[in-house]
Amino acid sequence: MKNRRLILIRRAVQASFFIFCLYSGWQFYRFYLWAIGQSSLYVPRPPAIEGFLPISALVALKKFILTGQYDMVHPAGLTIFIAALVIALVLRKGFCGWICPVGFCSNMLAVLGRRLKLTWIPPLWLDLPLTALKYLLLAFFSYLILWKMNLAAIESFIRTPYNMVVDVKMLYFFLRPSQLTIIIIAVLIVLSIFTRNVWCRYLCPYGALQGLLSLFSPTRIQRDAEACVNCHKCEKFCPGAIKITSRNTINSPECIGCLECLAVCPVPDCLSLTVVTRRRVPALTMPVLVLIIFSGLWLGALATGNWHSKVPMKTLKQYYKIGLTITHPR
Repeated sequence: MKNRRLILIRRAVQASFFIFCLYSGWQFYRFYLWAIGQSSLYVPRPPAIEGFLPISALVALKKFILTGQYDMVHPAGLTIFIAALVIALVLRKGFCGWICPVGFCSNMLAVLGRRLKLTWIPPLWLDLPLTALKYLLLAFFSYLILWKMNLAAIESFIRTPYNMVVDVKMLYFFLRPSQLTIIIIAVLIVLSIFTRNVWCRYLCPYGALQGLLSLFSPTRIQRDAEACVNCHKCEKFCPGAIKITSRNTINSPECIGCLECLAVCPVPDCLSLTVVTRRRVPALTMPVLVLIIFSGLWLGALATGNWHSKVPMKTLKQYYKIGLTITHPR
């Protein structure tokens, strides 16, 4: 019963971030209306919406690594991206398991499918190539940005009008989706009811990056083989569809650190959260540290002036008015 509270805690944390994202999106929409002259009410631009600009964040991260200079166009996006990577190195894919709003939606659809008894687990011959898709997407973006783009190209991209208004383009992705976009989203929703976490497991390139980093994480799920009764409840609830009962140490890049396996295990201490040399720690260590790292980096960025965009308001208003006509630089 005590462990099952972990599920409620996770839902509460995820839901809180999801609601905050919705609120930030609404505030950004109001700011956008003011910026283009369709509203007289000024609403500050919420920096958190930059968390939905992962391409810009990856470009900014490379610049930061090469020069030590923080991106001042979308600094919050870079901060959130760095937080996700740091969490992955320390606490597995904890950002995916406890913070990501897309992960929350996928999780709720998986719960719906389980309650309707519609869950289907793809056979291994299909699951493996599907899982490889997100790594192929990661390789594609890494090639274009990390390999092909030199510092001059990065600086040029960051200063382009397109990068200035990419937040508006993301806004209209949700406000005015194309017919193809609606079809793709609808298909993903339906598939996520039948197969757990379709987007996260098969298509998210940033989840793939976090998964690779998580292989170096000192945090693991440990299984006591002698205590295990092989009920397979852990595998039934695992969002990553990991074959937990066939392993003693869970170090899969698909582990998102959600702790649902611990929550549903009927045998006390059969599954436990461990660090470094298999030292057991309380399960709540995971969400507490995830939130501490995330909020710590946010507060650090805020204190050092690396959270709010430094793009002049006059420039933003100028580009926002023509934002939908600005195309990606070639």
